[in-house]
Amino acid sequence: MAFFQGNNFCFPLNQRTYIMGILNITTDSFFDGGKWNSPQCALEHALQMEADGADILDIGAQSTRPGHIPMTDAEELAVLQSYLPQIAKNVKIPISIDTFFPRVAEYALANGAAIVNDVSGVFHADMADVVKAYRAGWVVMHSGKSDSDNAVQYKNGVVEDVKAFFSEMYDKCVAQGITPEQLCYDIGIGFGKERTDDMELLRCIAQIKQSDRALMTALSCKRVIAQHTGTDDENRLFGTLAANTLAIAGGTDFIRVHHVRENKLAAKMADAIVRSEV
Repeated sequence: MAFFQGNNFCFPLNQRTYIMGILNITTDSFFDGGKWNSPQCALEHALQMEADGADILDIGAQSTRPGHIPMTDAEELAVLQSYLPQIAKNVKIPISIDTFFPRVAEYALANGAAIVNDVSGVFHADMADVVKAYRAGWVVMHSGKSDSDNAVQYKNGVVEDVKAFFSEMYDKCVAQGITPEQLCYDIGIGFGKERTDDMELLRCIAQIKQSDRALMTALSCKRVIAQHTGTDDENRLFGTLAANTLAIAGGTDFIRVHHVRENKLAAKMADAIVRSEV
């Protein structure tokens, strides 16, 4: 049996779909910026997502929406320090920190987090050292960037390029002393991709999924949903449910979502259909 596992968490793969609930403690995230940006509101929402069936809580202190104003690591850390200790003290599910800064990741892992959700799309030896030291999980995302921060040209098609990126990241991580079980891949919907690329990736989840490696699909309420359903922010849930259901049919292990309860129920039904073990 294959696992996504690290210090204080273990998820058997290919058994059921796991839900990563999004907690944005930001003012400018594309979907829910400003809703939970007080420590008490954030804690209440974290506990609600846990009660609704989230398997992981993903905390983001910096928006990565298109056109966002980047924070420094010191700025991001200052925000996180006001929220994480109280949340970690009260929730029982594993906590993920959505960051690409090694300094922020190290603080989070030392103060209750177990997983780093890294959207940088490049291999950083300093981040690898932090992940290794804490035996943390590492979600590595294809962001459409190269080490030089230039947009990737999909010479072999987006699906083949994403698969090649995961293979390259695997080799670099293992060479750095990170175990394969600590890795989870994210295809990076909406990052460095045209909407046609997003759709192609979603159609080809089964080609991308490796039975012995964790795969995450993170498309909740993104622009690709709005484009194809013609809905505003509040009504993107329905397209999200449809897309996530098809991703589950393709074999994804984790879905990252804003609406935990609704996606949990949809995932249960999808699992009952497509996963014989359930």
